[in-house]
Amino acid sequence: MKSLDNADSNILLETGTNELEILEFLISGDSFGINVAKITELMQAQPIQRMPNSHPCIEGIIHPRGIVYTVIDLSSYLGLSGSETPDKDIYIIASFNRTNVAFHVHGVVGINRVSWHAIEKPDPIIYGGGEGIVTGIAKVGDRIISILDFEKISFDICPDTGLSQDNINRFILPEASGTPILISEDSALMRKLVHDALSRAGYTNIVITTNGEEAWSFLQSVKENTDEPLKSRVGCVITDIEMPQMDGHRLTKLIKSDPVLSALPVIIFSSLIDETMMVKGLEVGADAQLSKPEIGNLVGVVNKFTAK
Repeated sequence: MKSLDNADSNILLETGTNELEILEFLISGDSFGINVAKITELMQAQPIQRMPNSHPCIEGIIHPRGIVYTVIDLSSYLGLSGSETPDKDIYIIASFNRTNVAFHVHGVVGINRVSWHAIEKPDPIIYGGGEGIVTGIAKVGDRIISILDFEKISFDICPDTGLSQDNINRFILPEASGTPILISEDSALMRKLVHDALSRAGYTNIVITTNGEEAWSFLQSVKENTDEPLKSRVGCVITDIEMPQMDGHRLTKLIKSDPVLSALPVIIFSSLIDETMMVKGLEVGADAQLSKPEIGNLVGVVNKFTAK
């Protein structure tokens, strides 16, 4: 068992530098990646308690130290061949969206520190223009690492993983609001969920970008229009943390360091929100931080900022 806490693995990153640590792992010989910030520890494969009538990609559960983790077979989910040496396989213990999951992989290569700016978005043609499972592609030496959308994986297997919009009705505005809301989110699934939630709440002017760099370019164009008050051009910014090109912490830091844009409310909406990330968000000036299951509460926070 290997802990991945910051002290042991030397992965402390200065907030807002647009860098991340990727754990590179193998499935059927191909390299994939996950943000180290999602990982609690690595664990050698161990006996699993099977769960009857579960999803085909769910192997069962394990309960080290009394904590129950659902084991997801990534090779099965990705449609790749199984392991040739299952006794040497690894479980990546991850915590995000307030869930604990063990991702079954075939091996771990190591940790790579890279800039989000060096991570490319997959070409839409790969998925026929539709929603894909890879959110970014990182080049490390002569290897290509595909960074997976683990929120989508969990959602596909269990749609009720805390992403319900059932409580949005209590946040619906009496009248539709034309206040422009800027969303910066690389996951197609989350873009749709947030857009649909805001639309249900009455927001009719929603600008969507797929990473922090796109959002920052949009805000630069907003600055050029000085004929109208800033609030009438952008009511607030909702940003994820993990995004190719520019992450949410870097975007927030740039906004709050800009003499014109600093008044914009910035809401960080991420699956990574915990006590450590809350501190990092405060360091870069975020006005609010919510975990991604809290879509209803997100609408409530947006209402609060746009009503000012």
